[in-house]
Amino acid sequence: MDEITLTGYTPGALGRIIELQAVYYAQHWDLGLYFEAKAATEMAEFLSRFDAERDGAWFAYVDGQIVGGIFIDGARADDEGARLRWFIIDEAYQGLGLGKRLMDAAMAFCRRQQFRRVYLTTFKGLTAARHLYEKHGFRLCGEEDGTHLTGKASLIEQVFEWVMPAD
Repeated sequence: MDEITLTGYTPGALGRIIELQAVYYAQHWDLGLYFEAKAATEMAEFLSRFDAERDGAWFAYVDGQIVGGIFIDGARADDEGARLRWFIIDEAYQGLGLGKRLMDAAMAFCRRQQFRRVYLTTFKGLTAARHLYEKHGFRLCGEEDGTHLTGKASLIEQVFEWVMPAD
Protein backbone atom coordinates (compact mmCIF):
# COMPACT_ATOMS: atom_id res chain seq x y z
CA MET A 1 0.00 0.00 0.00
CA ASP A 2 1.36 3.42 -0.94
CA GLU A 3 1.85 6.16 1.63
CA ILE A 4 -0.59 8.94 2.32
CA THR A 5 0.57 11.90 0.31
CA LEU A 6 0.19 15.50 1.44
CA THR A 7 -0.91 17.64 -1.47
CA GLY A 8 -2.86 20.81 -2.03
CA TYR A 9 -4.15 19.48 -5.28
CA THR A 10 -3.64 16.41 -7.36
CA PRO A 11 -5.26 15.92 -10.80
CA GLY A 12 -8.57 14.12 -10.49
CA ALA A 13 -8.85 14.61 -6.71
CA LEU A 14 -12.10 16.57 -6.86
CA GLY A 15 -13.77 13.98 -9.08
CA ARG A 16 -12.53 10.97 -7.12
CA ILE A 17 -13.45 12.28 -3.66
CA ILE A 18 -16.87 13.38 -4.90
CA GLU A 19 -17.36 9.95 -6.47
CA LEU A 20 -16.48 8.22 -3.19
CA GLN A 21 -18.79 10.55 -1.25
CA ALA A 22 -21.69 10.26 -3.71
CA VAL A 23 -21.59 6.47 -3.96
CA TYR A 24 -21.22 5.88 -0.21
CA TYR A 25 -23.92 8.33 0.87
CA ALA A 26 -26.35 7.21 -1.85
CA GLN A 27 -25.95 3.53 -0.90
CA HIS A 28 -26.05 3.95 2.87
CA TRP A 29 -27.98 7.17 3.50
CA ASP A 30 -30.20 7.56 0.44
CA LEU A 31 -28.56 10.89 -0.43
CA GLY A 32 -28.74 11.56 -4.14
CA LEU A 33 -28.17 14.23 -6.74
CA TYR A 34 -28.67 17.22 -4.45
CA PHE A 35 -26.04 15.96 -1.99
CA GLU A 36 -23.54 15.10 -4.74
CA ALA A 37 -23.97 18.45 -6.49
CA LYS A 38 -23.69 20.36 -3.20
CA ALA A 39 -20.50 18.52 -2.22
CA ALA A 40 -18.99 18.99 -5.70
CA THR A 41 -19.83 22.69 -5.81
CA GLU A 42 -18.44 23.33 -2.33
CA MET A 43 -15.27 21.32 -2.97
CA ALA A 44 -14.68 23.09 -6.30
CA GLU A 45 -15.06 26.46 -4.56
CA PHE A 46 -12.64 25.36 -1.83
CA LEU A 47 -10.00 24.13 -4.28
CA SER A 48 -10.31 27.29 -6.40
CA ARG A 49 -9.28 29.41 -3.39
CA PHE A 50 -6.90 26.89 -1.80
CA ASP A 51 -4.17 28.54 0.28
CA ALA A 52 -1.50 26.16 1.59
CA GLU A 53 -0.92 28.42 4.62
CA ARG A 54 -4.41 27.84 5.96
CA ASP A 55 -5.92 24.94 3.99
CA GLY A 56 -4.96 21.29 3.75
CA ALA A 57 -5.75 18.32 1.53
CA TRP A 58 -4.47 14.81 2.17
CA PHE A 59 -5.10 11.79 0.00
CA ALA A 60 -4.57 8.08 0.56
CA TYR A 61 -3.40 6.25 -2.54
CA VAL A 62 -3.33 2.55 -3.33
CA ASP A 63 -1.65 1.53 -6.58
CA GLY A 64 -1.71 5.14 -7.74
CA GLN A 65 -5.46 5.61 -7.16
CA ILE A 66 -7.03 7.84 -4.54
CA VAL A 67 -8.90 5.65 -2.04
CA GLY A 68 -9.54 8.31 0.58
CA GLY A 69 -9.10 11.89 1.53
CA ILE A 70 -9.57 14.58 4.14
CA PHE A 71 -9.54 18.36 3.92
CA ILE A 72 -9.08 21.26 6.30
CA ASP A 73 -10.72 24.52 5.24
CA GLY A 74 -9.03 27.26 7.23
CA ALA A 75 -10.67 30.28 5.56
CA ARG A 76 -12.70 31.07 8.71
CA ALA A 77 -10.20 29.75 11.26
CA ASP A 78 -9.80 33.10 13.02
CA ASP A 79 -13.46 33.59 13.86
CA GLU A 80 -15.63 30.52 13.35
CA GLY A 81 -12.88 27.91 13.31
CA ALA A 82 -11.25 25.71 10.69
CA ARG A 83 -13.50 23.07 9.19
CA LEU A 84 -12.65 19.42 8.62
CA ARG A 85 -14.45 18.37 5.43
CA TRP A 86 -15.03 15.58 2.91
CA PHE A 87 -13.38 12.86 4.98
CA ILE A 88 -13.93 9.54 3.22
CA ILE A 89 -12.26 6.16 2.79
CA ASP A 90 -13.27 3.79 0.00
CA GLU A 91 -15.21 0.97 1.66
CA ALA A 92 -12.80 -1.61 0.24
CA TYR A 93 -9.98 0.01 2.25
CA GLN A 94 -11.74 0.76 5.53
CA GLY A 95 -10.38 -0.87 8.67
CA LEU A 96 -6.74 -0.68 7.52
CA GLY A 97 -5.78 2.42 9.49
CA LEU A 98 -6.02 4.87 6.58
CA GLY A 99 -8.66 6.96 8.34
CA LYS A 100 -6.49 7.31 11.44
CA ARG A 101 -3.49 8.29 9.35
CA LEU A 102 -5.49 10.90 7.45
CA MET A 103 -6.92 12.30 10.70
CA ASP A 104 -3.43 12.38 12.23
CA ALA A 105 -2.10 14.39 9.27
CA ALA A 106 -5.02 16.82 9.27
CA MET A 107 -4.93 17.44 13.01
CA ALA A 108 -1.13 17.82 13.06
CA PHE A 109 -1.60 20.55 10.43
CA CYS A 110 -4.26 22.24 12.59
CA ARG A 111 -1.93 22.24 15.60
CA ARG A 112 0.98 23.61 13.54
CA GLN A 113 -1.26 26.38 12.21
CA GLN A 114 -2.42 27.00 15.80
CA PHE A 115 -6.09 26.81 14.90
CA ARG A 116 -7.95 27.36 18.15
CA ARG A 117 -11.08 25.51 16.99
CA VAL A 118 -11.77 22.88 14.35
CA TYR A 119 -15.28 21.66 13.63
CA LEU A 120 -16.96 19.17 11.34
CA THR A 121 -20.47 18.18 10.36
CA THR A 122 -21.51 14.58 9.94
CA PHE A 123 -24.54 12.31 10.34
CA LYS A 124 -25.70 10.42 13.38
CA GLY A 125 -25.03 6.72 12.86
CA LEU A 126 -21.52 6.91 11.40
CA THR A 127 -20.16 5.04 14.41
CA ALA A 128 -16.63 4.26 13.17
CA ALA A 129 -16.10 7.86 12.05
CA ARG A 130 -17.45 9.20 15.35
CA HIS A 131 -15.06 6.95 17.27
CA LEU A 132 -12.15 8.28 15.21
CA TYR A 133 -13.24 11.90 15.74
CA GLU A 134 -13.56 11.41 19.47
CA LYS A 135 -10.19 9.64 19.62
CA HIS A 136 -8.71 12.81 18.09
CA GLY A 137 -10.33 15.03 20.72
CA PHE A 138 -13.56 16.05 18.97
CA ARG A 139 -16.72 16.35 21.05
CA LEU A 140 -20.33 16.43 19.93
CA CYS A 141 -21.62 19.99 20.34
CA GLY A 142 -24.91 19.95 18.44
CA GLU A 143 -27.50 18.04 16.46
CA GLU A 144 -30.19 19.16 14.05
CA ASP A 145 -32.71 17.73 11.64
CA GLY A 146 -31.09 16.76 8.35
CA THR A 147 -34.37 16.26 6.48
CA HIS A 148 -33.43 19.01 3.99
CA LEU A 149 -30.84 16.67 2.47
CA THR A 150 -33.12 13.68 1.89
CA GLY A 151 -36.70 14.67 2.57
CA LYS A 152 -36.73 11.94 5.25
CA ALA A 153 -36.93 12.67 8.96
CA SER A 154 -34.51 9.89 9.83
CA LEU A 155 -31.32 11.86 9.11
CA ILE A 156 -29.74 13.78 12.00
CA GLU A 157 -26.83 16.09 11.26
CA GLN A 158 -24.23 16.43 13.98
CA VAL A 159 -21.57 19.04 14.68
CA PHE A 160 -18.36 18.02 16.42
CA GLU A 161 -15.63 20.37 17.57
CA TRP A 162 -12.04 20.20 18.70
CA VAL A 163 -10.64 23.04 20.77
CA MET A 164 -6.90 23.54 21.12
CA PRO A 165 -5.90 22.78 24.70
CA ALA A 166 -4.72 25.78 26.70
CA ASP A 167 -0.97 25.88 27.34
